[in-house]
Amino acid sequence: MILTVTPNPSLDRTYELPRLTRGSVLRATDDRVDPGGKGINVSRAVAAAGHPTIAVAPIGGPEGALLARLLGEHGIEAAGVPIAGSTRINVTLVEPDGTLTKVNAVGPEITEAEAEALLDAVQSRSAATDWIACCGSLPRGLPPQWYAELVAQSHRAGALIALDTSGAALTAALPEHPDVIKPNAEELAGAVGRPLATVGDAVKAAEELRERGARSVLASLGADGQLLVDGTGAYFGSARVDVVRSNVGAGDASLAGFLAAGGSGQGAFAVAVAHGAAAVQLPGSVMPTPADLDLSAVTTTTEIPLDRPLTEPTS
Repeated sequence: MILTVTPNPSLDRTYELPRLTRGSVLRATDDRVDPGGKGINVSRAVAAAGHPTIAVAPIGGPEGALLARLLGEHGIEAAGVPIAGSTRINVTLVEPDGTLTKVNAVGPEITEAEAEALLDAVQSRSAATDWIACCGSLPRGLPPQWYAELVAQSHRAGALIALDTSGAALTAALPEHPDVIKPNAEELAGAVGRPLATVGDAVKAAEELRERGARSVLASLGADGQLLVDGTGAYFGSARVDVVRSNVGAGDASLAGFLAAGGSGQGAFAVAVAHGAAAVQLPGSVMPTPADLDLSAVTTTTEIPLDRPLTEPTS
Protein backbone atom coordinates (compact mmCIF):
# COMPACT_ATOMS: atom_id res chain seq x y z
CA MET A 1 0.00 0.00 0.00
CA ILE A 2 1.38 3.40 -1.02
CA LEU A 3 -0.29 6.48 0.41
CA THR A 4 0.29 9.80 -1.32
CA VAL A 5 -0.11 13.30 0.06
CA THR A 6 -0.74 16.16 -2.38
CA PRO A 7 -1.28 19.48 -0.56
CA ASN A 8 -2.01 21.38 -3.80
CA PRO A 9 -3.75 19.01 -6.25
CA SER A 10 -5.19 20.02 -9.59
CA LEU A 11 -7.25 19.12 -12.57
CA ASP A 12 -4.79 18.93 -15.48
CA ARG A 13 -6.26 19.99 -18.81
CA THR A 14 -4.01 19.15 -21.79
CA TYR A 15 -4.47 20.49 -25.32
CA GLU A 16 -2.48 19.17 -28.28
CA LEU A 17 -1.95 21.88 -30.89
CA PRO A 18 -0.63 21.80 -34.46
CA ARG A 19 1.23 25.01 -33.62
CA LEU A 20 1.43 27.48 -30.73
CA THR A 21 1.06 31.04 -32.02
CA ARG A 22 0.91 33.81 -29.46
CA GLY A 23 -2.10 36.12 -29.82
CA SER A 24 -4.04 33.76 -32.11
CA VAL A 25 -7.21 31.70 -31.79
CA LEU A 26 -5.94 28.10 -31.61
CA ARG A 27 -7.82 24.89 -32.34
CA ALA A 28 -6.73 21.79 -30.49
CA THR A 29 -6.35 18.49 -32.30
CA ASP A 30 -6.93 16.59 -29.06
CA ASP A 31 -7.60 17.36 -25.41
CA ARG A 32 -7.98 15.51 -22.13
CA VAL A 33 -8.45 16.16 -18.43
CA ASP A 34 -6.63 14.17 -15.75
CA PRO A 35 -6.47 14.30 -11.97
CA GLY A 36 -3.20 16.07 -11.25
CA GLY A 37 -0.63 17.19 -8.74
CA LYS A 38 2.59 15.31 -8.11
CA GLY A 39 1.27 12.98 -5.41
CA ILE A 40 -1.90 12.32 -7.39
CA ASN A 41 0.27 11.35 -10.36
CA VAL A 42 2.24 8.96 -8.16
CA SER A 43 -1.02 7.31 -7.04
CA ARG A 44 -2.16 7.06 -10.66
CA ALA A 45 1.09 5.35 -11.66
CA VAL A 46 0.93 3.00 -8.66
CA ALA A 47 -2.65 2.06 -9.53
CA ALA A 48 -1.73 1.58 -13.19
CA ALA A 49 0.96 -0.86 -12.03
CA GLY A 50 -1.69 -2.86 -10.18
CA HIS A 51 -0.87 -1.84 -6.60
CA PRO A 52 -3.28 -0.39 -4.00
CA THR A 53 -2.96 3.31 -3.23
CA ILE A 54 -4.70 6.02 -1.23
CA ALA A 55 -4.53 9.69 -2.23
CA VAL A 56 -4.82 12.27 0.56
CA ALA A 57 -5.52 15.76 -0.76
CA PRO A 58 -7.56 18.88 -0.01
CA ILE A 59 -10.73 18.86 -2.13
CA GLY A 60 -12.86 21.94 -2.79
CA GLY A 61 -15.57 23.21 -5.12
CA PRO A 62 -16.92 21.53 -8.26
CA GLU A 63 -13.35 21.10 -9.50
CA GLY A 64 -12.55 19.10 -6.38
CA ALA A 65 -15.65 16.95 -6.84
CA LEU A 66 -14.54 16.13 -10.40
CA LEU A 67 -11.03 15.35 -9.13
CA ALA A 68 -12.40 12.88 -6.59
CA ARG A 69 -14.59 11.23 -9.22
CA LEU A 70 -11.70 10.86 -11.65
CA LEU A 71 -9.54 9.32 -8.93
CA GLY A 72 -12.23 6.70 -8.34
CA GLU A 73 -12.31 5.96 -12.05
CA HIS A 74 -8.56 5.29 -11.88
CA GLY A 75 -9.08 2.80 -9.03
CA ILE A 76 -7.63 5.14 -6.40
CA GLU A 77 -9.13 5.58 -2.97
CA ALA A 78 -9.57 9.33 -2.54
CA ALA A 79 -9.12 10.45 1.06
CA GLY A 80 -10.30 13.98 0.37
CA VAL A 81 -10.14 16.65 3.06
CA PRO A 82 -12.89 19.24 2.45
CA ILE A 83 -11.70 22.84 2.11
CA ALA A 84 -13.48 26.15 1.58
CA GLY A 85 -11.51 27.06 -1.56
CA SER A 86 -11.68 25.42 -4.98
CA THR A 87 -9.21 22.90 -6.40
CA ARG A 88 -7.06 24.55 -9.08
CA ILE A 89 -7.03 23.84 -12.83
CA ASN A 90 -3.69 23.67 -14.68
CA VAL A 91 -3.37 23.91 -18.47
CA THR A 92 -0.72 22.28 -20.68
CA LEU A 93 -0.27 23.11 -24.38
CA VAL A 94 1.59 20.46 -26.38
CA GLU A 95 3.14 21.04 -29.81
CA PRO A 96 3.90 18.21 -32.28
CA ASP A 97 7.64 18.23 -31.48
CA GLY A 98 6.90 17.63 -27.80
CA THR A 99 7.41 21.24 -26.68
CA LEU A 100 5.22 21.99 -23.66
CA THR A 101 3.81 25.28 -22.43
CA LYS A 102 2.31 25.00 -18.96
CA VAL A 103 0.10 27.38 -17.00
CA ASN A 104 -0.14 26.33 -13.35
CA ALA A 105 -2.75 28.05 -11.20
CA VAL A 106 -1.82 29.24 -7.71
CA GLY A 107 -4.47 27.16 -5.98
CA PRO A 108 -6.56 27.79 -2.87
CA GLU A 109 -5.35 29.07 0.49
CA ILE A 110 -5.41 26.42 3.20
CA THR A 111 -6.60 27.42 6.66
CA GLU A 112 -4.93 26.28 9.87
CA ALA A 113 -7.85 23.94 10.60
CA GLU A 114 -7.68 22.46 7.08
CA ALA A 115 -3.92 21.94 7.43
CA GLU A 116 -4.47 20.07 10.69
CA ALA A 117 -7.17 17.96 9.04
CA LEU A 118 -4.68 16.96 6.32
CA LEU A 119 -2.17 15.79 8.93
CA ASP A 120 -4.92 13.88 10.74
CA ALA A 121 -6.00 12.19 7.49
CA VAL A 122 -2.46 10.93 6.93
CA GLN A 123 -1.94 9.85 10.53
CA SER A 124 -5.17 7.84 10.62
CA ARG A 125 -4.00 5.78 7.64
CA SER A 126 -0.25 5.54 8.34
CA ALA A 127 -0.27 2.17 10.08
CA ALA A 128 -1.61 0.35 7.01
CA THR A 129 0.89 1.79 4.53
CA ASP A 130 4.28 0.63 3.25
CA TRP A 131 5.28 4.04 1.89
CA ILE A 132 3.98 7.58 2.26
CA ALA A 133 4.87 9.83 -0.69
CA CYS A 134 4.62 13.55 0.10
CA CYS A 135 4.70 15.43 -3.17
CA GLY A 136 4.46 18.84 -4.77
CA SER A 137 4.49 22.49 -3.85
CA LEU A 138 2.81 23.76 -0.71
CA PRO A 139 -0.31 25.88 -1.21
CA ARG A 140 -0.83 29.26 0.37
CA GLY A 141 -1.40 28.91 4.08
CA LEU A 142 1.06 26.06 4.68
CA PRO A 143 4.50 27.11 6.01
CA PRO A 144 7.72 25.52 4.64
CA GLN A 145 8.00 23.45 7.84
CA TRP A 146 4.71 21.64 7.12
CA TYR A 147 6.40 18.78 5.24
CA ALA A 148 9.00 18.46 8.02
CA GLU A 149 6.17 18.02 10.53
CA LEU A 150 4.51 15.44 8.27
CA VAL A 151 7.77 13.47 7.83
CA ALA A 152 8.39 13.43 11.59
CA GLN A 153 4.79 12.39 12.33
CA SER A 154 4.88 9.60 9.76
CA HIS A 155 8.21 8.27 11.00
CA ARG A 156 6.79 8.10 14.52
CA ALA A 157 4.01 5.92 13.07
CA GLY A 158 6.63 3.60 11.56
CA ALA A 159 6.08 4.56 7.91
CA LEU A 160 8.74 5.05 5.24
CA ILE A 161 8.67 8.51 3.67
CA ALA A 162 9.38 9.67 0.12
CA LEU A 163 9.49 13.44 -0.38
CA ASP A 164 9.25 15.21 -3.73
CA THR A 165 9.30 18.96 -3.23
CA SER A 166 11.73 21.85 -3.60
CA GLY A 167 12.98 25.09 -2.14
CA ALA A 168 12.46 25.93 1.50
CA ALA A 169 10.01 23.03 1.98
CA LEU A 170 12.72 20.55 0.95
CA THR A 171 15.55 22.04 2.99
CA ALA A 172 13.33 22.33 6.09
CA ALA A 173 12.44 18.62 5.89
CA LEU A 174 15.97 17.25 5.43
CA PRO A 175 16.80 17.17 9.18
CA GLU A 176 13.81 14.83 9.68
CA HIS A 177 15.58 12.23 7.48
CA PRO A 178 13.14 11.45 4.67
CA ASP A 179 13.88 7.95 3.38
CA VAL A 180 13.86 9.06 -0.28
CA ILE A 181 13.86 12.50 -1.85
CA LYS A 182 13.08 12.97 -5.54
CA PRO A 183 14.55 16.20 -6.96
CA ASN A 184 15.21 17.09 -10.58
CA ALA A 185 18.42 18.84 -11.65
CA GLU A 186 17.04 22.35 -11.03
CA GLU A 187 15.80 21.36 -7.57
CA LEU A 188 19.16 19.76 -6.76
CA ALA A 189 20.93 22.97 -7.75
CA GLY A 190 18.53 25.06 -5.69
CA ALA A 191 18.98 22.88 -2.61
CA VAL A 192 22.79 23.16 -2.64
CA GLY A 193 22.88 26.75 -3.85
CA ARG A 194 25.10 26.34 -6.90
CA PRO A 195 24.73 25.54 -10.61
CA LEU A 196 25.19 22.01 -11.93
CA ALA A 197 26.96 21.62 -15.27
CA THR A 198 27.80 17.90 -15.33
CA VAL A 199 26.49 14.57 -14.12
CA GLY A 200 29.33 14.61 -11.59
CA ASP A 201 28.04 17.93 -10.21
CA ALA A 202 24.63 16.31 -9.73
CA VAL A 203 26.19 13.35 -7.89
CA LYS A 204 28.04 15.71 -5.52
CA ALA A 205 24.85 17.66 -4.87
CA ALA A 206 22.96 14.44 -4.08
CA GLU A 207 25.71 13.34 -1.70
CA GLU A 208 25.50 16.71 0.06
CA LEU A 209 21.75 16.33 0.56
CA ARG A 210 22.38 12.90 2.09
CA GLU A 211 24.86 14.49 4.49
CA ARG A 212 22.12 16.96 5.45
CA GLY A 213 19.62 14.23 6.27
CA ALA A 214 18.14 12.48 3.21
CA ARG A 215 18.71 8.73 3.36
CA SER A 216 18.63 8.30 -0.42
CA VAL A 217 18.32 10.61 -3.42
CA LEU A 218 16.50 9.60 -6.61
CA ALA A 219 17.25 12.41 -9.06
CA SER A 220 15.84 13.02 -12.53
CA LEU A 221 18.26 14.62 -14.99
CA GLY A 222 15.79 14.91 -17.87
CA ALA A 223 17.11 13.59 -21.16
CA ASP A 224 20.46 12.83 -19.48
CA GLY A 225 19.04 10.01 -17.32
CA GLN A 226 18.56 9.44 -13.61
CA LEU A 227 20.68 9.05 -10.49
CA LEU A 228 20.25 7.03 -7.33
CA VAL A 229 22.59 7.92 -4.47
CA ASP A 230 22.12 5.96 -1.23
CA GLY A 231 24.07 4.26 1.53
CA THR A 232 25.46 1.65 -0.87
CA GLY A 233 26.85 4.11 -3.42
CA ALA A 234 25.76 5.91 -6.58
CA TYR A 235 24.02 4.53 -9.68
CA PHE A 236 23.35 6.07 -13.09
CA GLY A 237 20.45 4.98 -15.27
CA SER A 238 19.18 5.73 -18.76
CA ALA A 239 16.72 4.25 -21.22
CA ARG A 240 16.06 4.32 -24.93
CA VAL A 241 13.17 6.65 -25.82
CA ASP A 242 11.83 6.54 -29.37
CA VAL A 243 9.48 9.55 -29.33
CA VAL A 244 8.95 12.15 -26.59
CA ARG A 245 5.27 13.06 -26.50
CA SER A 246 4.94 14.69 -23.06
CA ASN A 247 7.19 14.86 -20.02
CA VAL A 248 4.38 15.91 -17.67
CA GLY A 249 4.40 13.55 -14.71
CA ALA A 250 7.43 11.55 -15.88
CA GLY A 251 9.29 12.16 -12.61
CA ASP A 252 6.18 11.17 -10.66
CA ALA A 253 5.96 7.94 -12.65
CA SER A 254 9.62 7.23 -11.85
CA LEU A 255 9.02 7.70 -8.13
CA ALA A 256 5.95 5.45 -8.27
CA GLY A 257 7.91 2.72 -10.03
CA PHE A 258 10.74 2.99 -7.50
CA LEU A 259 8.43 2.73 -4.48
CA ALA A 260 6.28 -0.05 -5.98
CA ALA A 261 9.47 -2.06 -6.59
CA GLY A 262 10.53 -1.74 -2.95
CA GLY A 263 12.04 1.75 -2.80
CA SER A 264 15.71 0.76 -2.58
CA GLY A 265 18.49 -0.85 -4.58
CA GLN A 266 19.55 -1.05 -8.20
CA GLY A 267 16.62 -3.26 -9.19
CA ALA A 268 14.03 -0.74 -7.99
CA PHE A 269 16.11 1.99 -9.66
CA ALA A 270 15.87 0.19 -13.03
CA VAL A 271 12.08 0.02 -12.65
CA ALA A 272 12.04 3.77 -11.89
CA VAL A 273 14.00 4.53 -15.07
CA ALA A 274 11.65 2.33 -17.11
CA HIS A 275 8.60 4.14 -15.73
CA GLY A 276 10.04 7.55 -16.56
CA ALA A 277 10.96 6.52 -20.09
CA ALA A 278 7.50 5.04 -20.68
CA ALA A 279 5.74 8.14 -19.32
CA VAL A 280 7.41 10.61 -21.71
CA GLN A 281 6.14 8.55 -24.66
CA LEU A 282 2.49 8.89 -23.56
CA PRO A 283 0.14 11.89 -24.08
CA GLY A 284 -0.53 14.51 -21.42
CA SER A 285 0.01 13.15 -17.93
CA VAL A 286 -1.04 9.59 -18.77
CA MET A 287 0.74 7.14 -16.45
CA PRO A 288 2.32 3.95 -17.86
CA THR A 289 0.90 0.47 -17.32
CA PRO A 290 3.06 -2.68 -17.13
CA ALA A 291 2.46 -3.17 -20.86
CA ASP A 292 4.17 0.19 -21.55
CA LEU A 293 7.36 -0.69 -19.70
CA ASP A 294 10.48 -1.93 -21.47
CA LEU A 295 13.10 -2.96 -18.95
CA SER A 296 15.28 -4.28 -21.79
CA ALA A 297 15.77 -0.65 -22.90
CA VAL A 298 17.11 0.35 -19.46
CA THR A 299 20.76 0.51 -18.48
CA THR A 300 21.89 1.07 -14.88
CA THR A 301 25.51 1.18 -13.78
CA THR A 302 27.84 2.21 -10.99
CA GLU A 303 30.22 3.56 -13.65
CA ILE A 304 28.85 7.08 -13.68
CA PRO A 305 29.83 9.44 -16.54
CA LEU A 306 30.93 12.17 -14.14
CA ASP A 307 32.32 14.49 -16.83
CA ARG A 308 29.26 14.29 -19.10
CA PRO A 309 27.75 17.77 -19.53
CA LEU A 310 24.07 18.10 -18.64
CA THR A 311 21.95 18.78 -21.73
CA GLU A 312 20.25 21.62 -19.86
CA PRO A 313 22.79 22.85 -17.29
CA THR A 314 21.28 24.62 -14.30
CA SER A 315 21.85 28.30 -13.71
